[in-house]
Amino acid sequence: MTVLFNPMTLGGVEVANRFVCAATYEAMATDTGEVTDRIVERYRRLARGEVGLIITGLVCVDPLGRVATHQLGVHSDAMVPGLSRLTEAVHEEGGRIALQLAHAGRQTTRALIGQTPLAPSSRGRDPVNFVKPRAMDEGQINQAIEAFGRAARRAAAAGADGVEIHAAHGYLINQFLSPFYNVRDDDWGGSAENRFRFLRQVVLAVQEAMPEGTPILVKLNTRDHTPQEGITPPLAATYAGWLAELGIDGLEVSAGSTLYAPFNMSRGDVPVDEFAQSLPWWQRPIGRLVIGSWTRKYDFEGPYNEDAAALIKPMLGSVPLILTGGVRTVTEMEGVLQDGTTDLIGMGRPFIREPSLVRRIRLGRTDAASCVSCNRCLAAVANEIPVRCYYTGFPD
Repeated sequence: MTVLFNPMTLGGVEVANRFVCAATYEAMATDTGEVTDRIVERYRRLARGEVGLIITGLVCVDPLGRVATHQLGVHSDAMVPGLSRLTEAVHEEGGRIALQLAHAGRQTTRALIGQTPLAPSSRGRDPVNFVKPRAMDEGQINQAIEAFGRAARRAAAAGADGVEIHAAHGYLINQFLSPFYNVRDDDWGGSAENRFRFLRQVVLAVQEAMPEGTPILVKLNTRDHTPQEGITPPLAATYAGWLAELGIDGLEVSAGSTLYAPFNMSRGDVPVDEFAQSLPWWQRPIGRLVIGSWTRKYDFEGPYNEDAAALIKPMLGSVPLILTGGVRTVTEMEGVLQDGTTDLIGMGRPFIREPSLVRRIRLGRTDAASCVSCNRCLAAVANEIPVRCYYTGFPD
């Protein structure tokens, strides 16, 4: 049996193979963040398809950190019964599931959260929502850290096999880590050690909240791709070493930011009209021009985070690494596992198209994902349309 089907232990949990479903916003929750039948069925199908570890789309830890209208929430005890139904569905199919804990920081709007968004620094306006955030004070910073801890406790109560702390893609933790977003000159900024402090405190809060042996993962940007320099692979490697010292159970590498560099997160086609449609009517003309300028800039390439993973892996010691981004063929997957670049393979869009991809690979029915990186699935969720493959010609 190929190395892809060797089991892997994360914390005290054994994962059946080396495949990880990377988090993707589902746009399927109720408008109050509760689990729906559609979400349960999405993750049930992935577990039935033999994905080793499923990571949910980003789950809101605090109402002030809400990202989108139909985002799952774990910010209230009232969410636990629905999340329990979700984890039970995955377990019934023999799968493992982790909740991705996230806070938007500045990547949200007043209309969504009812006030000016909060961020490490009040620097500039973002290029999509034109939001100028309010810099967080000490009390607000501590409240956000505590929100992650409470969310982790609820995830455990709901039967999740683990959690992933979202420290990538321009969300709050990424904002603290990045010298582009974080221009504070107090204990929370001004140096790499101070910028890391917020994530350190979040990890400690989550560790305290989770039962012993429950895996705690972190998703980390290796490149922010912001207008001025943010996180780079060498800085990410430094952060990875500090995370390993904290005793995390796995690190997933990614790149890009939702507002500044979405197609560095998900390389491939740029569906201009579909993404422009998600903007307010008055922004669409200029939006089409801006989004159109990205066409052909982000063509799909092989495993596009592999070089950063190779730099980071030695910093992790025995902590497993998940390589996400452009790994599509069995040959590529086996190659990066066998040469020690990574320990697990993360995929997002391929599992949207083929929930049964892992089973098909195991049975020898395919040697590559059939996803063509058209990115229509991502354009759909930008418009609050439930995630699924909108390309024709399904393999199943």
